[in-house]
Amino acid sequence: MDMRMVWRQWLARHDRVRDALPAAPLILVATAATAIGNSGWHEPRWAEAVWTALSCTPLVVRSRWPLGVTLLTLAVDLTLIAFAPHIALAPAASLVALYTLATRGSRRTAWIVGVAAAVAITGVYGAAHPEPVLGANTLLRFDFAIAATALGRAVRSRRDHLAQARARAERAERTREEEARRRVTEERVRIARDLHDVVAHHITLVNAQAGVAHHLMRTNPDQAYEALAHIKDNSRAALDELRATVALLRQPDDTPGSRAPIPRLADLDTLVAGIRAGGLPVRVARTGTPAPLAPATELTAYRIIQEALTNTHKHASATRAAVNLDYGPHSLRVTVTDDGRPGASKGAGTGHGLMGMHERAGAIGGTVTAGPRPEGGFQVVAELPLSLAPATV
Repeated sequence: MDMRMVWRQWLARHDRVRDALPAAPLILVATAATAIGNSGWHEPRWAEAVWTALSCTPLVVRSRWPLGVTLLTLAVDLTLIAFAPHIALAPAASLVALYTLATRGSRRTAWIVGVAAAVAITGVYGAAHPEPVLGANTLLRFDFAIAATALGRAVRSRRDHLAQARARAERAERTREEEARRRVTEERVRIARDLHDVVAHHITLVNAQAGVAHHLMRTNPDQAYEALAHIKDNSRAALDELRATVALLRQPDDTPGSRAPIPRLADLDTLVAGIRAGGLPVRVARTGTPAPLAPATELTAYRIIQEALTNTHKHASATRAAVNLDYGPHSLRVTVTDDGRPGASKGAGTGHGLMGMHERAGAIGGTVTAGPRPEGGFQVVAELPLSLAPATV
């Protein structure tokens, strides 16, 4: 690891040491300055060095109490300037405290204290030295105080900017993670719906056709053989669709179009033929002017019809069912009805089928209503858009 990084981490854990670091060079420079005279080097004036050390002592807690430390160091430095005017050094401890206040406190407090300190330092220095108030040395100390405050505010602004950038990056990362989780959840729900549709539909038909074959095996072997052929076809179709659905999980890098065949309304006759072979007569009607449909709309319409007919076959003692496709100018209205008798249900369902219908329709901006008909039987009505609006980011 970089030694600078190790040093910074160590200072971050020892804030008192970090706060006291500027005091050491300030005391050394101030002590050396007292040893310089017109005739060269001489023994330092230790009393003045002690005053400098006293002014630097509050810096040990400058991060914890920046305003109090600024006022205390300023008071000590002003006293030093007043009683030791021959020291030409700037009030360094006060400048460090002003910088710290600017980085830690509010902008208003930093500038009020900074300007007041600059005026006080300039006034005391001008009064203690035989120089004009607007002289170069006097104004230099005014500039030092203003510069310390301005530098502190600049550092504070940069830190705030970096903190905001990090916060934005973290929010963006969380948003990406949430979006990824949302997409995974949607994909899981979609696969669950497909599995439900495939298993519920084909296994229901296989069960019905197996019952027919068992009933006719002794009395009518030819029809029993035909029922067994339908069982073979439906089981093969179920395996194909299950294999295609499972491939969604095994090949995540493929495009959706290459991973699984998408049933369309052109396959509706095959679907209805399987239902009829299971013993439920189904009539299909189309009204309006057929128009091209979005692939998602075709898949949704197919799955809703499949689920509705499967529910009729499983849960209703119906003698017939009807499917109507009504093409409007902007939407496709799918209606599936049966004549099942009230109270004659073959068994209660789990409700997952109806839930899947609503989810599929809602995913493309459509709606589904389902319920018993006044004249008897059950009805499912789906309103689906012919075309889908482009997805927005």
